[in-house]
Parts: sequence; structure tokens; C-alpha cells
Amino acid sequence: MVMAAIAASTLGVPLRTPFSSSSSKTWRRSIVSQSLNGSPDSTPRVGTTTVDRVGRRAAFMLSLGLLAQSKWSGVATASEFADMPALRGKDYGKTKMKYPDYIETNSGLQYKDLRVGSGSTPKIGETVVIDWDGYTIGYYGRIFEARNKTKGGSFEGEDKAFFKFELGSGQVIPAFEEAVSGMALGGIRRIIVPPELGYPDYDYNKSGPKPTTFSGQRALSFVLQNQGLIDKTLLFDIELIKIIPPR
Repeated sequence: MVMAAIAASTLGVPLRTPFSSSSSKTWRRSIVSQSLNGSPDSTPRVGTTTVDRVGRRAAFMLSLGLLAQSKWSGVATASEFADMPALRGKDYGKTKMKYPDYIETNSGLQYKDLRVGSGSTPKIGETVVIDWDGYTIGYYGRIFEARNKTKGGSFEGEDKAFFKFELGSGQVIPAFEEAVSGMALGGIRRIIVPPELGYPDYDYNKSGPKPTTFSGQRALSFVLQNQGLIDKTLLFDIELIKIIPPR
């Protein structure tokens, strides 16, 4: 819940709040009336009262940035849709989202630097030590890994419990290779990963990073291995902690 709050704060959107059915209907009628009257003074203002009237589902999706605007250019083609097994090969589905304030690379990876590092940038063949968060942003924003849990020795500052991999070795998903290769030491980068840059064959055992807890593995497996109408887009926060030169 704490990590969800941090994610919401970073994305600049509110978390969900309780509401009643009657208040929601009243609010909607008020909006329609205001738009018909055309009164500029009656425009609803963003604040606590407005947030209280937003539906639970909408507020929850807002907190994860899932309602970011995507642009349509005529009729969408199959390549513009998020990969869902049940709709694969169809000419319709859920369009891929373009998130505001994110940079999109040629591969389709979207990223934003939460903190720009001040150290060196890793090179192919070097081993990187990272800490990471993982969310199933395409499906209810379930967290499957948290980077604020205790790792290493209590006082020695060991990095043995952090995730590490050799850059360019193919040990991790393509999105991780691309994201980390452009980071500087000490930086934190948030990436939005489409299925084609994620886990091969939707199996986290074939390529890292792998959730370190049973609950995290179960949450990720539910999304990756589901053959229904589930968007398998993932969100990761990556912190580059250390760069180890090749021996």
C-alpha cells in the first residue's frame, strides 16, 4: 500500500477514496447541468470534494496512471493493440497506452527518470547490481516485487541479496537490458514494458528479474499465464546501485 502511494504521488494522481452511489449520481447530474448551462463559474474544481465523488474503480485506475490519454489515428491496426491471448490476431482490442511525461524508444519501451544518476554508465560485459519494484500495471496495478524490503547484511552493506546481471548476456528481459544500459550510477528509472519486451513465453523462470517472494510470483504468474482478456503490460522501478567491471 505504501509503494502504491509512492507510485501515485510520482504520477501526480490521487488514490481511490470511498463514495456512495447516490453522491456519484448527484455529481454526474450536476456535471451535465453545468455543461448545458455553459456557466464558467460552475466548473467543478479539483479538490477533496471532487475526489470523494469519483468512483472507486476510476480513482484506483487514476492512481496508477492507467487513464493516460492515447491518440487515435483513424482505425487502429493490430500492432497498435496490447497483446491479449484471447484477442491475438484480431483487428480490435485494447489500444496500447502512451503515457504522458514518458520517453518512448524505437523498441516501444517507455521510461522516465525519477532520479538521474551522477556516476558512470555501465558497459556491455560489466555486471550491474540493481534494486527493483514490479507492478502489473495493465491489470489492477498489483505489486509483485518491492525494492524497499531488507537486503544484505544489517551493517555491512552487502549487495549479495540485490539482483545482479551481466549487461549484454541475455540474462534479463529485453526491457531491463535497454533501460539499465542508458542509466547512470545512482539513478532510478521507471519503465513501462509492453509484452514483447517482457518475459519470454510469459514465463519469469526463463529470464530475470524473478520475484523473490511466493506472493509476488503468484501475482505475476496470474497475469502472465492468463489466456483471457488481460493486458500484460508491466511497470518497473529500477535503481542502479553498483557497477562491477569484468574480471
